[in-house]
Amino acid sequence: MGGLEYGAQTHEPRDDASMRSFRHDRFGQFIHWGLYALPAGSWDGVTYGFAAEFLPQSATIPPERWARLGDEFTAPEFDPMTWARTARDLGARYVTITTKHHDGFCLWPSEYTDFTVAATPLKRDVIGDLVHAYTDVGLAVHLYYSVLDWHHPDWRYSVDTPADRDAFTRYLTFASDQLRELATRYPAVRGFWFDGTWDESVKANGRWTLETERMLKALIPGAIVNSRLRADEHGTRHRGSEGALMGDYFSGYERRLPEPWDRSVTAEDWEACMTIPQNSWGYHAGADVARSHKHPLELVEQLVHAVSLGGNLLLNFGPRGDGSFPEFEQDVVGTVGAWLAANGACVYGCGVAEGWDYPGWGFYTRNAETGVVYAIVTRIPVSGAVVLQLPEDIRIHRLTALDTGEAVPFEHRGDRAIRIGVDRAASAPPVFAIETRHHETAPSAEVNPDLADV
Repeated sequence: MGGLEYGAQTHEPRDDASMRSFRHDRFGQFIHWGLYALPAGSWDGVTYGFAAEFLPQSATIPPERWARLGDEFTAPEFDPMTWARTARDLGARYVTITTKHHDGFCLWPSEYTDFTVAATPLKRDVIGDLVHAYTDVGLAVHLYYSVLDWHHPDWRYSVDTPADRDAFTRYLTFASDQLRELATRYPAVRGFWFDGTWDESVKANGRWTLETERMLKALIPGAIVNSRLRADEHGTRHRGSEGALMGDYFSGYERRLPEPWDRSVTAEDWEACMTIPQNSWGYHAGADVARSHKHPLELVEQLVHAVSLGGNLLLNFGPRGDGSFPEFEQDVVGTVGAWLAANGACVYGCGVAEGWDYPGWGFYTRNAETGVVYAIVTRIPVSGAVVLQLPEDIRIHRLTALDTGEAVPFEHRGDRAIRIGVDRAASAPPVFAIETRHHETAPSAEVNPDLADV
């Protein structure tokens, strides 16, 4: 459309069962696990402050030396069902799992390369085991795949010569074969999450990105594909040169969220991905990185921030090299999971609360089916009270605390505002469920101009 052959194929958001399920879930767990979890950010006695999964580049490690880490990949604590239950306890409704990151190491026994988990002492199909476990506890599964591959000899950052073109053509065939293999081996997955598509080589191959999306959707009807895969014929990513979204949802928000008052983002589906440390996706054992961990309640705030704008939040976990979750991630599971167990109704199945402006002290969400609006107070004012500004012609029918269901008293502040007391000692964001009714304003009597005062 818009004159682009490889750009957006439609300007309408998807509204099939898979996309409705994705919108309803709102909260996902991201898993980054691979060889990079073993050195955990350090190499030859030096700790690198950048992301652990980028250690081969940060420490300029030759690919053949990096590949020898496979001999140490035993993961004695790896238990797929423990991982799946952890996600369930977190309150996540889906998971996105790294099948192959930028270093090229595959967590499934791919027949197209020897650089896989099958060649390690672990010798098990990690992806297959995880797909089964997460599906068994009721979570949908998405598979992450990095197009960028530092290990493969035919990978090119740019295509500058005929030799580069031949090599990269071979590489794209390799990537297509692997993706077809993943879709065939694991047909129960709901979607594919692409990364490593920012280099000029990929951006110059918009046709391949479109054909790849079509192939996956043909193999798995209803499959969801993120916008990071796609490029048009002009090398524009995520959105085509005419501005239309490519892929099924926008996935350009990385460790950031849209401004809370920016309602323009609600025009399309989107997902933000977030780390718990400042900048590492894989497990990093460095002390400086540990000091940057987000507080679990900050992550709760980021989740409801995303939902209030019609988006999803994908929260990353980086298990250790032995397959266990670090303590700080377990703390997140406990706190976020407990809050969602009591207040999940303001997240699952919710989105934008039309007409309810961003209040500053927190966020509003609305359940699309019931119409109930939720006020989530993430910043309790010093006064211990918040003021809710009501949309025009809306009045409060019933106001309750979401976690207890008890009625909450409120004070009217004019026709379109109410004041609610909030416990300043609350240990987690309180949530108020607001049932509303329309207020019909009586029409004013028509004035006879002949009798009106001059």
